Amino acid sequence: GMLHRWDDSQRYLSDNPDLVCEETANYLVIMCIDLEVEEKHALMEQVAHQTIVMQFILELAKSLKVDPRGCFRQFFEKIKTADQQYQDAFNDELESFKERVRGRAKIRIEKAMKEYEEEERQKRLGPGGLDPVEVYESLPPEMQKCFDEKDIQMLQDVITKMDPTV
Repeated sequence: GMLHRWDDSQRYLSDNPDLVCEETANYLVIMCIDLEVEEKHALMEQVAHQTIVMQFILELAKSLKVDPRGCFRQFFEKIKTADQQYQDAFNDELESFKERVRGRAKIRIEKAMKEYEEEERQKRLGPGGLDPVEVYESLPPEMQKCFDEKDIQMLQDVITKMDPTV
């Protein structure tokens, strides 16, 4: 379970102490958002856990006024033997971080969708910059029916019955 993950994280950082820094934390945040956008939710949750581990180590280093590479082992000792309050603080931070990641991913997806829709609209623009879809949707229902059925005679009948003053 959890202890196994702590040991794995500690072993990895022991093998790669140069990763214990602000840049890694920032990179992990971006990676989490990318994974969530790609709908790799389980992997995002694992990386989110590592992100909060890194942030807690950086906070501990700040409070002890030491290089983070010199205190990451202390963090793991503390979290493995921590009182419920410290573990709850870690878990609360992890949950709120994952919520923020989901929020950022959602915004990024919505932005990409808007850009895609605008690109599609631009591709459709006809002469005079008119969007055929918008033009069609602005037509009265009886005229839309003529286009749906591709019936030229019906279209001519509808046009002759229309009030030219409108």
